[in-house]
Amino acid sequence: MPRIRTALSERLGLKYPIVCAPMFIISNKEMIVAAAEAGILGSMPSLNLRTREEFRDALAWIRARTDKPFGINLTIKLTDPERLVHDLETCLEFKVPVIITSYGNPSELARRAHDAGAIVFHDVIHLKHALKAQESGADGIIGVSAGAGGHAGTTSPFVLYPYLRENLKVPVIAAGCIATGRQMASALSLGAELVYMGTRFIASTECGAEDAYKQRVINGSPEEILYTDAVSGIHANFLKDTVPGFEKQDANAAQKAIQSEGSGKKWKDIWSAGQGIALAKEVKPIGQIVEDIVREYVDARASLPALED
Repeated sequence: MPRIRTALSERLGLKYPIVCAPMFIISNKEMIVAAAEAGILGSMPSLNLRTREEFRDALAWIRARTDKPFGINLTIKLTDPERLVHDLETCLEFKVPVIITSYGNPSELARRAHDAGAIVFHDVIHLKHALKAQESGADGIIGVSAGAGGHAGTTSPFVLYPYLRENLKVPVIAAGCIATGRQMASALSLGAELVYMGTRFIASTECGAEDAYKQRVINGSPEEILYTDAVSGIHANFLKDTVPGFEKQDANAAQKAIQSEGSGKKWKDIWSAGQGIALAKEVKPIGQIVEDIVREYVDARASLPALED
């Protein structure tokens, strides 16, 4: 398959400008290695490993199986401060090339990462936060647009990516509703240097999601996605019928139902996904998914109308 180059993908040493985005609970070390070997950047949240020791063991496992780049997501305000320090130290010890920060000011993490030769991406939904992250040392900004899985914004990707690109000095990574090579071509044409894909990789054999979850993704439609703050207090996208209380389309009822279910139900059985479920059609190994995306990208470029004098 042809190599697809952007300045940022070249800096990272990737064959393709694709990030397998970190997804809470379901991203795992197996996905990271499979993504790395497929020529893209795999990633996962450090908190997907319940203890410090498990996180350290996971990085050792990854390093024993690939020498290619990967990323770890550190959720600043959602992580116990002592655990956050430990996870950063462990990332630096194992020379994790990319630190993905979210939910907080990344300045101290960026400083430490840069001292160790790592680079930092920070996710945002607004230009205001993007400018602050850039000033704090982020090397790339992940623009999370409307329709993205997990915590998403409300700005159309057709506006968010070029808007960020025009106003930032650092590269833009496009996140939200990107599930095919055709959408990757669109995002790159709008100024992004990487695409951040989560939902399509839920439908991978390596993903830690249960089989029923994967089947919901490949058989789903955009109408099944619900944008609500009832689950975590921050607006995010979920499969509607996995959110307790939403059979009545009532946010207050949902919040009460979620609270009564407890934290186990809240995070294990409420399934996040983006509107890209409309275009994820089959569960496959990550390597095959990447091949499909690249083929779709090539076909998309070839299908554009020709220029005429």
